Amino acid sequence: MFSRRKFLTTSSLALAGTACATRGADAGAAQGDDDHGGGGASGAALPPAIAALTSMKDQAKPISVDERRARIDKARRLMAEQKIDALMLAGGTSLVYFTGMNWGNSERLTAVIIPVKGTPFVVTPKFEEARTIEQVKLGPLGSGTDVMTWEEDESPSKLVADGLRARGIAAGRVGVEETVKFVFSDNVALAAPQLHLTSGTPISAGCRMTKDAHELQLMKLAAAVTLKAYEAAYKSLKEGMTQGDFARLVSQAHEKLGFSGGAGVQVGEFSALPHGSITPQVVKEGSILLIDGGCKVEGYSSDISRTFVLGKATDKMKKVFDIEHAAQTAALKAARPGVPCGDIDAAARKVIEDGGYGLGYKYFTHRVGHGLGMDGHEWPYLVKGNPLPLAVGMTFSDEPGIYIPGEFGIRLEDDWVVTADGAEMFTPQSPSLEDPFGSGGVS
Repeated sequence: MFSRRKFLTTSSLALAGTACATRGADAGAAQGDDDHGGGGASGAALPPAIAALTSMKDQAKPISVDERRARIDKARRLMAEQKIDALMLAGGTSLVYFTGMNWGNSERLTAVIIPVKGTPFVVTPKFEEARTIEQVKLGPLGSGTDVMTWEEDESPSKLVADGLRARGIAAGRVGVEETVKFVFSDNVALAAPQLHLTSGTPISAGCRMTKDAHELQLMKLAAAVTLKAYEAAYKSLKEGMTQGDFARLVSQAHEKLGFSGGAGVQVGEFSALPHGSITPQVVKEGSILLIDGGCKVEGYSSDISRTFVLGKATDKMKKVFDIEHAAQTAALKAARPGVPCGDIDAAARKVIEDGGYGLGYKYFTHRVGHGLGMDGHEWPYLVKGNPLPLAVGMTFSDEPGIYIPGEFGIRLEDDWVVTADGAEMFTPQSPSLEDPFGSGGVS
């Protein structure tokens, strides 16, 4: 999914002529093409720290067909509990999660309908039939799945209604996965007014919010890859680089490690803007940098932020870092099964408020974290007032931030999972601004 953070980062830097995608193979590749002297990474051999990296791709084990089949079974159990007769999926991560089908969204509907009982079916354009069958037969739906096709002048919504009716669902409740376009669900409602369309989130989120051991393995690998890429890029940081130069290093490091990934980069006073600025930025001695990004491993995301300084940090920077570090620690320590999501935000926010950085959202301007999995941002959310209790296997970011307008901002972000007796981070916390990876500063 193209996340809000990715959109904001990409859009703002593109306006500045320094395009950077927060995640993806080309993240940062076109950012900051101007060479400001001494630090440009463009067209040069890879720095030694990045050149020394080796691929970790062989550590990633794909999700199996049997695992996806078990997910469909769980979805059906939840559908029965929620009195939902069928689930409608279109292109996106939930479609991949359940079926293994990678399908983009356009104005033409391709949908998978999973009934609570009976065989699933697919609705797709006639000219996409062969491509649809190719993917369907490789996943849990199998080669015998009913693929219903529509010509350009025909109604795919009518086929959805027909397929449901053939499975005894003429007037039942159909859950629509939350990222399905409104125009698609609305047209189905018009084609079958006797159906009641409702949110499919209790099913999709009910399955995806808690991760199994295999999913956690992939997420831990993604986090390890991103942290290793960040460290190699940090060791290659030079005065005179633009934020685009540094973003390019992060992408190159991910590529050497065997995965597509990258980061948005903010320098100096622009680090006080959580999602960046359109202004071109150049690294100088004493500059503070805030980077935020990640990668995907077999479809599962990392989302990590680090803040560091080229050279020596000021006393004020160090003080804010210490408060930020304590806030991140407090959030993690507050986590255990049964604790409301909102309490995790409150734990971090109290540390920052007690440290003198405002009440509410004055300096800590966003929630402390979000769910993480196949999407970089997904359910549930660690935000004030969210009563949802934590459960074993839920995964989140832990990312408090302190942003001082016109000066600098500091955000530390690591990913973690709820365990039976608390919580476990996937990566070590950053120890300091001058040694953010515990491996010595920039040489």
